[in-house]
Amino acid sequence: MALSSPGTGAAAGTDSAKAYHPTRGLLPLLLVGNTVMYALYIGVPGFVMALQIANIDPANKVGNMTVVSGVSAIFATLFNPIAGALSDRSGRRNPWILGGGIGALAVMALLGSVDTVLLVTLVWCLGQAAMNFYQAALTSVVPDRVPIASRGRASAAVGLGIPIGSTIGALIGAAFSDNYRTGYLVFGALVAAAAVLFTGCAREERRPGKAPLPLKQQIASFASALAHHDFRWAFIGRALLILGYFAVLGFQLYILQDHTDLPAGLGPPTAAAILTMVNAAASVVSTVLGGWLSDKYDRRKLFVGVSALLAAVAMIFPAVSTSWTAMLLFGAVNGLGFGCYMAVDTALVTMVLPKSEDAARDMGILNVANAGPQIAAPFIAGLVVQATGGYTALFLVAAVLSLLGALAVRPIRTVR
Repeated sequence: MALSSPGTGAAAGTDSAKAYHPTRGLLPLLLVGNTVMYALYIGVPGFVMALQIANIDPANKVGNMTVVSGVSAIFATLFNPIAGALSDRSGRRNPWILGGGIGALAVMALLGSVDTVLLVTLVWCLGQAAMNFYQAALTSVVPDRVPIASRGRASAAVGLGIPIGSTIGALIGAAFSDNYRTGYLVFGALVAAAAVLFTGCAREERRPGKAPLPLKQQIASFASALAHHDFRWAFIGRALLILGYFAVLGFQLYILQDHTDLPAGLGPPTAAAILTMVNAAASVVSTVLGGWLSDKYDRRKLFVGVSALLAAVAMIFPAVSTSWTAMLLFGAVNGLGFGCYMAVDTALVTMVLPKSEDAARDMGILNVANAGPQIAAPFIAGLVVQATGGYTALFLVAAVLSLLGALAVRPIRTVR
């Protein structure tokens, strides 16, 4: 999984979307398509796969999950540009959305039948490939088909898929905690059904195919954007916050199994589902309020800094207490901080882009600050847990990373 900013596909930032008229019902279709995508991204590694790996080798579940998560994240990040380039070359999105969705169902069926960590890793990489075809094409629908004046609403529909999908993913994962094979099939079926629904209902006009940017030019563009002072600090702040967030999220089920004192009768999968719902509800509230208040008072750095600080504070609760109450406080406060951060920081970044004519390219570069830390997070988290023999140090490391993310916005000069 790689979090991405709406409208940062290969076609983003072009004026060609003006030639398209939004398909009736496109926004609900975008919401459904993104919701099931994030449900799979949260529910599979966070629940059914974590349970499968623990069932294969209980004594080494942390180390094995670290390897599976890290290798698949590297594969997904490297494969994403390939999936996007193939979609651009064809000038079509719907076939890739449909193919990715059907492919995801097939891979989920296979994933539930393997019984070694090596096979889980290999098949999950295939799953990441299928989902990257689906995601790359779906992400490009907004800049392709939605006029600029309507992109705010479209981006909101895409963004709401994260908390809603996370909640659905957690609920499904918890419901099938005793039968992970069926859980895999349910997640795959949801993505396949959404792909069929989207491609069946959303009209698509063929666009001219595009050649991918040469590798040397991509590297040069990356370097030139990060040479810009304010954009560089925004990039650093985002990377630190995401790293701290996913270092904990990737091991949430194991934290509830091995660190948290759960109430009698409450199992770790159900607790994880409850925690995800608490986090998602807080995230929705802070996303809406944070965006509105930052507009009203014209203060971006303040809201970004405070929200990152909230994320750091959230990590302290489970670090100092193993109680279920501490985890609930963590979920709520972390959701408030992360939701507000992602909403306001995206607005801040659009204000520090080096060149307006390169907005799509530079927003795409920002996505490296989303995807890169997700690669590093499981490795760092696994090393911390294995070195210290517990999860307290992991929360403290995540808190420091979030605090550094809050401080990273201070050097930004051109935005209040």
